[in-house]
Amino acid sequence: MNVLKSFDLSGKTALVTGSRRGIGRGMAEALAEAGADIIGVSASMEADGGALGEAVRASGRKFSGYQCDFGDRAAVHGFAEQVRSDHSQIDILVNNAGTIMRKPAADHEDELWDVVIEINLSAQFVLTREIGKTMVERGSGKIIFTASLLTFQGGITVPGYSASKGGIGQLTKAFANEWAPKGVNVNAIAPGYIETDNTEALRNDAARYKSILERIPAGRWGNPDDFKGPAVFLASTASDYVHGEILVVDGGWMGR
Repeated sequence: MNVLKSFDLSGKTALVTGSRRGIGRGMAEALAEAGADIIGVSASMEADGGALGEAVRASGRKFSGYQCDFGDRAAVHGFAEQVRSDHSQIDILVNNAGTIMRKPAADHEDELWDVVIEINLSAQFVLTREIGKTMVERGSGKIIFTASLLTFQGGITVPGYSASKGGIGQLTKAFANEWAPKGVNVNAIAPGYIETDNTEALRNDAARYKSILERIPAGRWGNPDDFKGPAVFLASTASDYVHGEILVVDGGWMGR
């Protein structure tokens, strides 16, 4: 088989959370460009998908939009039930939805911790379990988590976020250990410093921005387009022998 055909997602359906903007939108657009129909979900996703929906349809693929508050456990269960009812088969699940709360550890209230852990870790587990069990029954599927550099490092003033992303790394491996023999690939992508809403505070701090940029061997911050190739790879048959991997996309930061 021609190697390029192994990246073809024609006939597949991909569910991408947190896909209204940023990295999630970039990954969703890439999966559509590779041939997949897209189910997009976020807290404020338009029914037609807005700009994402337009891009998906421009690629000749179908788009379905949903709203879900990932900080509400009951809403996550309700969404999982609804989307499984609406779509006979979900072949690819991209767990990208997330949030970040910046405050020094000594002043980091329980409420901030609880919100971040619920959205970034607990909701990811619930949705993966509920969608993934149908993949296990079928004997095929691809699951991609969005991890972080803080899956490996501690970060500064984001203790809840660091804990949640460390958990995502371990959750990726835990699911992979159980589901690899069942034909389901579970992996993660760990973004470096990317120009998105989540890093606006860092980019607005001139000194911090400069210090970060100086450490990145590639000489620039990343952007959502940098995740198109990695997402298609992990969602396609090209990655069939890849399980429990955390693929770092960081311009060389972790190798410095």
